[in-house]
Amino acid sequence: MDSLVMAAGSALVGAMATDAWQQARSSAVALWRRVHPQHVPAIEDELAEVRAEVLAARGVGDTETEAGLAADWQRRLGRLLRDDPALADELRRVLDEELTPLLPDTEGHRAASVEMTARASGRARIYQAAGNQTINES
Repeated sequence: MDSLVMAAGSALVGAMATDAWQQARSSAVALWRRVHPQHVPAIEDELAEVRAEVLAARGVGDTETEAGLAADWQRRLGRLLRDDPALADELRRVLDEELTPLLPDTEGHRAASVEMTARASGRARIYQAAGNQTINES
C-alpha cells in the first residue's frame, strides 16, 4: 500500500479522537466530494461512527480496534486515489497541512511518512534516521 495512503488513513483516524475532529471530518469529506460527491452523506455518517469507535477503543486501551479502523480508511483512501490518481497531491496537502497538525506530537510523528534515499561509495558511511539517532563508535 502506498505510504501516503497509509499515513493519511492513520492520521485521519487519529485525528478523530481529538477535539478538532470536525476539521478532520471536513478534510476527508472534501476529498470525497471531489471524486464521488454522491457518497458524501454516507462518508459523513461513517466518519461519525468511526469517531465513536475510536473514542471507545481509546477509553479501554484497545489499540487493535484503532489499528483496524485506520486500515479500513487506508483502503478507502487507496480506492479514492485509484479512482482519481490526480487527487494524490491534494491528499498530501491535506495530510501535511490539515490532519497531521491536529494530532498530538507523538501521533503526528507516527502518522507522517518518511522516505529516505542514500548512496555511498568507497569507505563512506551513511546514517539516516526518521527520529532520534545515537551513534557510538570505538
